[in-house]
Amino acid sequence: MDRVTPLLVVVTLSAVTVGGSAQAQERHFHPKGKPPSKFTIELQQGVRASLPFDDKRDFEEAKKGFIAAPPYKQIKAEAGHVAWDMASYDFLLQGGTFDSIHPSLQRQAILNMAYGLYEVLPGRIYQVRGYDLANFTLVKGDTGWIVFDPLTAKETARAALDFANEKLGRRPVVAVVYSHSHGDHFGGVRGVVEEADATSGKVKIIAPVGFMDHAVAENVMAGTAMTRRMFYQYGVLLPRGPFGHVDQSIGKNTAAGNTGLVQPNVIIEKPFEELTVDGVRMVFQNTPGTEAPAEMNTWFPQLKAFWAAENITGTIHNIYTLRGALVRDALEWSKQINEAIYRFGLEADVMFASHSWPRWGNARILEVMRAQRDAYAHLNNHVLHLANSGVTINQVHNVYRQPRSLQRQWAARSYHGSEQHNSRAVLNRYLGYWDANPATLIPLSPGDSAPLYVEMMGGADKIIAKGRELNDRGQYLLAQEILGKLVYAQPKNEAAKDLLADVWEQIGYQQESPSVRNSFLAGAYELRSGIPTGASPKGTGPDMIRAMTTGLWLDFLGVRLQSDKVEGQSFVVNFVTPDNGEKFVIELSNGTLTSIRGHQAKNPTLTMTVNRADLEQVMMGKTALDDLIGGGKVKLEGDRKAYDLLKASLVHFDMGFEILPGTKTQPEPPKLNPFEQAPPAPSGGGML
Repeated sequence: MDRVTPLLVVVTLSAVTVGGSAQAQERHFHPKGKPPSKFTIELQQGVRASLPFDDKRDFEEAKKGFIAAPPYKQIKAEAGHVAWDMASYDFLLQGGTFDSIHPSLQRQAILNMAYGLYEVLPGRIYQVRGYDLANFTLVKGDTGWIVFDPLTAKETARAALDFANEKLGRRPVVAVVYSHSHGDHFGGVRGVVEEADATSGKVKIIAPVGFMDHAVAENVMAGTAMTRRMFYQYGVLLPRGPFGHVDQSIGKNTAAGNTGLVQPNVIIEKPFEELTVDGVRMVFQNTPGTEAPAEMNTWFPQLKAFWAAENITGTIHNIYTLRGALVRDALEWSKQINEAIYRFGLEADVMFASHSWPRWGNARILEVMRAQRDAYAHLNNHVLHLANSGVTINQVHNVYRQPRSLQRQWAARSYHGSEQHNSRAVLNRYLGYWDANPATLIPLSPGDSAPLYVEMMGGADKIIAKGRELNDRGQYLLAQEILGKLVYAQPKNEAAKDLLADVWEQIGYQQESPSVRNSFLAGAYELRSGIPTGASPKGTGPDMIRAMTTGLWLDFLGVRLQSDKVEGQSFVVNFVTPDNGEKFVIELSNGTLTSIRGHQAKNPTLTMTVNRADLEQVMMGKTALDDLIGGGKVKLEGDRKAYDLLKASLVHFDMGFEILPGTKTQPEPPKLNPFEQAPPAPSGGGML
């Protein structure tokens, strides 16, 4: 396949920004799909006229230092399927504009087509880009490579390292730095190091304080729901093309290979901490509470180079990530960027990060750092200004806007985040989800209230007629208000679902943020065809399970407990894992399962003893606890009924649960539990 070259990227930019260029022609992937309406086309044309597309510095920076691209665009997983497919986005390099893509997003999507090996700092710092959602970064030490953020998958990380070694000369990996606790920044580590080398200390694995706790915990407690919601935010089931998935703002997409985790052997605990590895001096800045709860920037004083992790990339990020996660602190994020400016930025000659492209020259670096600092600070401060003026969480997304000076800076555009959902997140962080209107404090569920709305609006025919009229006028947000009620009231009304899908499709086309675009287009897809099957992301891998604490696993059992099945029942279980010296008390009372580490009850209902190493086989879904009991690897002392009650009361969550009414296309699988049959491992959901 033809390789992506910097020249091609610049040519494509010209096609996007020159007025009057021909609309690129592509066939819609769905038989019910619609092209962009005249209202969507007018909106896109207005964007092309209003944003500074003549500022091409990002494209110049994105191509700078290009060394080579590989002769392939696909990377195979060990299982045989395609783990990574850069060629699936080649439609973006064909020239022309797509009115089904917001022009600013099309620009960002083309920037993210950078593919191959790049030199960041001559002879010292390199990046392999376009092999995964994140960049694969190498810093040259005295004897080997220091790898920053080894991607999502073993296969893509190994391919990136092999390609770099081929072009730059083979060197061993002497250290790996995990910048933060999201899977696309550590999941490929087994493609670059052997765990034995980390255990022995031969290879340093460096991470911020709290890394292991946060890397694991975010994948477990709400993992199934997060992964299901990823189908929306990341558009993982959308076909790639101008009517579907085009980009993920911080990269093209996530790799579908084997994920792993090698435990760090060096933890950066202080706010600022210096370390020299293989002759390279590094000053780490812990930045908890920013893009991840455990994250750190890195300053290279000898090189005057600043690694911004995922705190400063080519987009304003998520304060609330739509897949679901704890709301982030926009003000703290701004303050940590400000700290980096005054400690490192004033001297920096190059700034590079785990996503997007580097920036060179002190003035340019400070321009980008200040733009992002101010964007996060303004988001926090002005949302609270509006809240203190009476604007509620159900209004703020229609009111809040960044200052015009920031709107015209590409580094302050909201691709991964959006002004709409980020502004609501800030208000939610401080005031919660309630808008202080008693009518919204205990609202009916949509399926319960919708029939009354449909009745009062005169029935389905009138709603569809009005919805079609609003759609034909381009009043899409109004159309979804009434059509959404009808779909909830009548989940089998195909005409209503098809019309709402048409409306959501146009809203999706108009979005600058791919997270928001994907969500509307995924919703339209499911309304038209039901929930797609057979393409779910993989569950949490063995490394993550081994890293999960026993206490966290017990907490997750509490989440999986069917409370109504244990109403009026109680027990006290002493749970012991002798090979690692852990002891727990597990209690069932009031329909709730709780546990506490480091204690044992005096008169337990039951004592269960199992080695942690054997328990991990259950946690990974490779065996059932009943099998371990039958094989003598679990010792039960006392009343077994407590175990049997718990066994009968746990469920395995179905990844394909319905988000929109009437979209379930497959029968629900039986509800399993980890004692009767080995279940899949807890689902993922912890990447950006």
